[in-house]
Amino acid sequence: MFQSFDVTSTPQFGAARVGALRNLFDGLGIDGFLVPRADEYQGEYVPASAERLSWLTGFTGSAGEVLVTRDKAMVFVDGRYVTQVRQQVDLAVFTPADLIGEPPAKWISNHLGKGFRLGIDGWMHTSQQISRLEKALKEIGGQLVLVARNPLDAIWADRPPEPLGTVSIQPLAAAGVEAAVKIADIATMLKAKDLAAVLITDPSSVAWVFNIRGNDVPHTPHPLSRAIVHEDGRAELFIDKRKLSAEVASYLDGLSVRHEPQVFLSVLGQLAGTGARILVDPDLAPAALSLLISNQGGQLVDGSDPAKLGRAVKNVTELEGAARAHEQDGAAVVEFLSWLDAQPAGSITEIAATKALEAARLRLGERMQNPLKDISFDTIAGAGENAAIMHYRVTTQSDRVISDAEMFLIDSGAQYVNGTTDITRTVAIGAVPQEQKRFFTLALKGMIAISTARFPKGTRGCDLDPLARIALWKAGADFAHGTGHGVGSYLSVHEGPQRISRQSTQELLPGMILSNEPGYYRPGHFGIRIENLIYVRELAPVEGGDQEMMSFETLTFVPIDRRLIVEDLLTREELRWLDDYHAETRKRLLPLLESDSARQWLTQATQPLFRAD
Repeated sequence: MFQSFDVTSTPQFGAARVGALRNLFDGLGIDGFLVPRADEYQGEYVPASAERLSWLTGFTGSAGEVLVTRDKAMVFVDGRYVTQVRQQVDLAVFTPADLIGEPPAKWISNHLGKGFRLGIDGWMHTSQQISRLEKALKEIGGQLVLVARNPLDAIWADRPPEPLGTVSIQPLAAAGVEAAVKIADIATMLKAKDLAAVLITDPSSVAWVFNIRGNDVPHTPHPLSRAIVHEDGRAELFIDKRKLSAEVASYLDGLSVRHEPQVFLSVLGQLAGTGARILVDPDLAPAALSLLISNQGGQLVDGSDPAKLGRAVKNVTELEGAARAHEQDGAAVVEFLSWLDAQPAGSITEIAATKALEAARLRLGERMQNPLKDISFDTIAGAGENAAIMHYRVTTQSDRVISDAEMFLIDSGAQYVNGTTDITRTVAIGAVPQEQKRFFTLALKGMIAISTARFPKGTRGCDLDPLARIALWKAGADFAHGTGHGVGSYLSVHEGPQRISRQSTQELLPGMILSNEPGYYRPGHFGIRIENLIYVRELAPVEGGDQEMMSFETLTFVPIDRRLIVEDLLTREELRWLDDYHAETRKRLLPLLESDSARQWLTQATQPLFRAD
């Protein structure tokens, strides 16, 4: 099984570990230290050796920061983790704070005294993040101190070793473009901008450029590595040779000069020492690298990682692979849902359901000779009040029975060589109260609004986000997460720069894959989310129109629980969309199902709702 349920949160050690950290402050010349949930590669998922935030606090969420001062310890989390953080940290030691409304930089300027000296590890923060901290500290006459060594590493006696996951080659049949072509395209861009080189620090970008995948961090198949691409087409790759088979090493040697990670700083310093103009993405690269380039005499040029948009805009091969992966994954989810529906209410737990879904994916992957490589994130399987915790992660301690007359939310995804999936379905267990059905239907209206949106070229994610919320807004409700995130191609399930959210100003471009996942959460009672993956496509010219228009194409096909729909709240157009969606789901998935029971369940679950009268 890919998911562990024995997640250990250690709030009982918080007081001692915070105390040990504070004991180092005087020697470091600081009054506080900021610990983000980040590693030296700035990835969403970090290896066990970089779980510093969790080790210090007990909080196991995927995003957050902790600011430890001499007399306070603030844990900053976003809306997804408001409930979880209170359950996982020692509230006598740590005070939860708002990562979005009052992030650390703003909190510092609002609450700390004059002359405060803040310590940070330059590998754990980007240049952009440091700029915000410096601005906040300037307002209070404070100072930013970059420590030579992360002080947590000095007190973390049993810190795990760094990972050595095996690297594989992503086949051209899945990648669509040869790595040599990608490297040449980057070199052409560098020449055009009079740049000597680009520093690629995001492991997903490295994986995409070189057409490789890895196994260093949970659920995201990229190897922890860095690269430098030069304007003359040379590429240097910094990756531990112990991760490479002879075949992979030979493949990479045909594309690059391969180095061990230990020489990276030396090689980068030598390049900077020539005065070279080096492109660095300030949103992705650790600040320590930007400082090194500047200190060694290089010309630091801030700009976007050239692979970031390249991997966000999927090519035809990647889109076709995604469609096939989603059909296979949809069939596995249908087999799971048909099984779940056959179980008596109160007989299945959240963990049992999670294991059953994973087993269905494994079985179908074997049958279709496209094996499940991993789950794309830890499955969120919440019944009743647990579903109201937006990023709830079931453990052996929190596991509960899925009871009668409640909703069960299961948000899951899979990694296949030809695509990454992410799907959420909220289903009825028995007779669900009418009020919960009402909110389910309001969230569904938002999902349909995004699915059917037509929008002109240049539209950004923030422009579309209100479409997913308007039905809920009219009911005096909302949800505290973005409507959609970008998704990689057998890479990260959360990929930028594309998003559908209040904050996203990235133009949506044809080929971008996004999630579409409105929801509603009533703490302590129930939670709802309905999620499909979609991608941006160009539309044929609209007769009489004068704008280039785009729309979304749906990738995910799994029935939406009709038992939770209040039909009177849907318009005729919304009902028709739902019926068309279910008809397409039935057409695509019936041939892939193995059991008669699953086929019968799918046929019944996709019956039309719309009545012409």
